[in-house]
Amino acid sequence: MDHVKPEPENRVAEPLTEYVQRVNRRLRAFDRRRPLVWDLHLTGVWVVAALIDASGGWRTVAHDPGVPVGLVLVLSLGLSVPLLWRRSHPGAALLATLPAALVSVWTGAALQAALLQLLLVHHVALRLPLRSLWWAVALATAPTCLAVARYGDSVGPWHQQLGSQLSAIGVAALIGITVRTRRDYTQVLEDRARRLETERDQQVRLAAAAERARIAREMHDIIGHNLSVITGLADGGRYAAAKSPDRATQALDAIGSTSRQALAELRRLLDILRDDDQGTTGRAELSPQPALTDLDRLLDGVRRAGLPVRTTVRGEEAALPEGRQLTLYRVIQEALTNTLKHAGPDATAHIALSYATAGAVTLTVTDTGSGGPLPAGPSGQPAGGRGLPGMRERTSLYGGTLEAGPRPAPERGWRVHLHLPEENPQ
Repeated sequence: MDHVKPEPENRVAEPLTEYVQRVNRRLRAFDRRRPLVWDLHLTGVWVVAALIDASGGWRTVAHDPGVPVGLVLVLSLGLSVPLLWRRSHPGAALLATLPAALVSVWTGAALQAALLQLLLVHHVALRLPLRSLWWAVALATAPTCLAVARYGDSVGPWHQQLGSQLSAIGVAALIGITVRTRRDYTQVLEDRARRLETERDQQVRLAAAAERARIAREMHDIIGHNLSVITGLADGGRYAAAKSPDRATQALDAIGSTSRQALAELRRLLDILRDDDQGTTGRAELSPQPALTDLDRLLDGVRRAGLPVRTTVRGEEAALPEGRQLTLYRVIQEALTNTLKHAGPDATAHIALSYATAGAVTLTVTDTGSGGPLPAGPSGQPAGGRGLPGMRERTSLYGGTLEAGPRPAPERGWRVHLHLPEENPQ
């Protein structure tokens, strides 16, 4: 039977490993908060060890056991106390131990505390530029060279002494480089994770902003158009109530159907936004976005509101993509809504659609109302609400152009001209 290798993300760490990592994180956090505590603790341990060795153990390996005890104590302190600065100034600490190490060799004491220079070499490799290792190796090797020059081969062949010292220095430096590489790699991963998290948050915010803008456009198109139609029907029904009750009843019926249509479109949009996990038991009843096939229903509602609309179509109507059809539908809807709001009484509208090859299409919506330039806002830009910016945004999605403004004299009214170029082949 084949065994399936677990995926890395599904692996569970051992309890002992988690415990060690947790303790390690706590120790590191404490060391970052109070570095002097750990430095004093480690330095104190090695100072005590050096002093214990100076109490008599140093004579077992000394070249000259007759070295004064006071000098041995001073040398032991000179080799161990600089460890206090091993992390902040490792190079200076190593240099500070050099006189004590040289005197220890010259006098024949050969204190084992001189091995603490390897710990300083380790911190030089860990914290300083790697080119600093050259002079660190030279400083740590100098006492051995002095021992070879003073005592010759009495304590072993010179190449064996130098080889042992260089091997020990190399191991200490290699450990420092390994720890440094691992630390730098971890920092790079953490920095990358932070940047990816920041980029993810930015993308989420941009996506949310784009979605809010899209929803705002849809809400504007639905509510603005239908309320404008309802307002026109209500005004017409009020004037007709006194003279023609039948026409007033028709206006009320049209208001009811238009209101129901607006509510249905709003309910569809809100159902899309609703989270299925928040108490919903069934899926929302969705309907497709409006297309050019729904244009007749839109025009019927506008005509019932009192705005005569003519349409002119040139060219063969091609099978436009849904996105392009929605753009044309919304631009026509917004243009007619603005005409209902601002054109005044006795205005008429004309829609001209011209189809070309490869999805290119030109749309022109004109009216004969009394509309003029839009009033300027605080920034000097036309204060046209969301209508014109929404039309331009929809048009720019397909690389098109949109022009909106008063018709040139002597003609009156407003003109909206849209052109969508040919579709780019995928």
